[in-house]
Amino acid sequence: MILVAPGEKVRAAHSHPNGEEIIYIIRGSGRVLVAGEVSPVREGTTVLFPQGAVHMLHNTGTEEMKVVCFFAPSTSLENYRMHEDVDFPE
Repeated sequence: MILVAPGEKVRAAHSHPNGEEIIYIIRGSGRVLVAGEVSPVREGTTVLFPQGAVHMLHNTGTEEMKVVCFFAPSTSLENYRMHEDVDFPE
């Protein structure tokens, strides 16, 4: 589980070359970037980050965002590929 403060982005944008990630928004709202596409998220939203897709999350709301993350197969930070130069389009 992660907590994302209002206005905060989960940085750096990253990908998982050896697996997939699913997130579920328990509380809060914002937007998600997946492979160049931006979509809104809110409480109850589920998002799939396909294997290798560059992604990041941004809390655009006024309350702390609470997010549960699931990985298949299970992973660690050693299996993340960081993309420091990627950000949400303006």
